This record gives sequence, structure tokens and C-alpha cells, in this order.
Amino acid sequence: MPQQLSGLSILAPQYKAVLSDIWGVVHNGVSAFPAAIDALVRFRAGGGRVVLITNAPRPNPPIHAQLASLGVPREAYDDLVTSGDVTRDRLISGAERRIAHIGPMRDLALYADLDATIVGDDEADIVVVTGLFDDYTEVPEDYRERLTAFAARDLPLVCANPDIVVERGDQLIWCAGALARLYQELGGRVDMLGKPFPPIYDRAHALLNAAAGYEVAKEDILAIGDGLPTDVRGAHTRGLDLLFVTGGIHAADFGDPHAPDIEIVRARLAAEGLKAKATMPRLSW
Repeated sequence: MPQQLSGLSILAPQYKAVLSDIWGVVHNGVSAFPAAIDALVRFRAGGGRVVLITNAPRPNPPIHAQLASLGVPREAYDDLVTSGDVTRDRLISGAERRIAHIGPMRDLALYADLDATIVGDDEADIVVVTGLFDDYTEVPEDYRERLTAFAARDLPLVCANPDIVVERGDQLIWCAGALARLYQELGGRVDMLGKPFPPIYDRAHALLNAAAGYEVAKEDILAIGDGLPTDVRGAHTRGLDLLFVTGGIHAADFGDPHAPDIEIVRARLAAEGLKAKATMPRLSW
């Protein structure tokens, strides 16, 4: 059963590296969490290594820039990997070259310098979903007709962000994973990239090794995250200890967001066949 922590400092001496989620742990899409930044800075100051792992459907340079704009200093982390990074790997290795893009214009950096072309739906041989075009006003059902047509042609769909929803300030916003789920319901073929799937963890572990200068053992890595289907399941599948931040995307499920009911948390983890080393409402030192 997970223990409730007052701060990361209690667990820190047991680990040499941290693999931390970003959205929901370090910031909420609008504001950074100063206590979380302080915790990561202190962990690194004590000799630990930190790699951030996110389901952002863009390559990592824009995410570095976003973190800086929110006031997250480079002292808080060694490196980061995005689901966009591993999506690019999939597109480079695949045979398909005509892409039907579903998502906002800001995600087009995903395709920079690739040997591929964004085309109309009728010309495409692959679908790449990074999100909804307007995630403030649209819902997944708005895409049913378009996805049905793709499924009828048996086009593979690459999901560059497996999240179903994510926090943006005090709102929950639909993500690409919701469209991928609908496509599967329609009988379509889906390649899910990012957390909780192996490619992003392989890349993150390699970055930890590079930052540390040696092979970091799994038992020396603490994963930190707030999403049950992504962060928690990913850590569980990877065999990593996990610090579950309960005040993120699932805050409303556990009672008072600032003082969650640990028995409800434990019951939820058990019901989903998952586990955590410890829990905190929000990451702090």
C-alpha cells in the first residue's frame, strides 16, 4: 500500500534518478508549480538526475521553450523526452509518406524535416492525431464522420498523445487519446505512442543514463506522475517505483484535493491493478 508523503525529501535518499511527468506535476498548462520545481532542483542538487517525460505531441525543443516561459529553470531537470519525439521515430521508420493531420496548427513542428507530406484526407496513407483542432470548443464525437471514413479505408492511425484529457488551468481538455479510442471503437488500427507505452520509456532511460554517465538500474529510478492510465500504468509496466501525485488530473476522485482520502486512493489503484510507492497531493520537497 502506498504511504502518504509530506515531501520528496523522504524518498530521495533511496533513488539516484527521477523520471517525472510534466503536465499535472510541474505545471498545469497555465502556471508552473513552484514547490514542484523546488523539489526537482533540490533532488538534482543532491546528486540525482532528472529526466522529464511528457505526452506532448511535439518534438522536445518547443517544450523546453514552454517550460522556460512558465518559469521552470534548466536547474530543475537534465533532459526531457516527448511523445512527439517517439512519434517522429515511428514516421521515419514507416513506409507511409502522405499524412492526414488531425490537430492544431501549433503541432505541425512534429513533421519538420521529415520525408513526408501533409495531404488531404482522400490522398493520405496514414493518419496522425496530435489533438483536436480546437480543444476549447470541440469534442471527440465531432470527428466521428472523418474517422469513420479513414477506418473504412483501413488507414493506420498514429496517436502522438495517448492522454484522454489533460488539465489546462482549472479545465479538463480533450486530447488525442480520446480520438484514438474512438478510432479503435470504429475498428481502426492504432499505433499508440508516448506513456504508458515502451518506446518513450526506452528513450527516457537512455537520457537518464547519458546524464548520469552510467547505466542507471531500474530500482534506482523513481517515477513521478498524476495520470493513472499513463504515468501510473507506464511505471507499473516498466517495473519502476512510483510517486503518485493525486492532486492532478484525478484530484476530484479522491475527496479534498489538498488532503485526499488515502483509502480511496488505495482502492482505486487496486481496482485498476496498479500500485504506487507513495502519494502526495502535489509534488514538493
